[in-house]
Amino acid sequence: MTEQALLIPPEQLSDDALQGLVEAFVMREGTDYGAVEQSFAEKIEQVRRQLQRGDAVIVFDVTTESCTLMTLQNWREFKRQIAESE
Repeated sequence: MTEQALLIPPEQLSDDALQGLVEAFVMREGTDYGAVEQSFAEKIEQVRRQLQRGDAVIVFDVTTESCTLMTLQNWREFKRQIAESE
């Protein structure tokens, strides 16, 4: 991810685009969801709730013209690192 990254509010995406982004993230991440296994649909819903609460954000990389999801904490750390490198 480059320093040319922007936050995209989830409501600016169509339902289909948001669903595709969340599904791709869940498939790619292989995230540990705790002691209890969750279905793919449950994982999707969990990520969507994190986006709604603002605990996760959609990041658009201007250079690669691609989107990814990050936790808000990871986004802040990313921005801090960029600021320190300038």
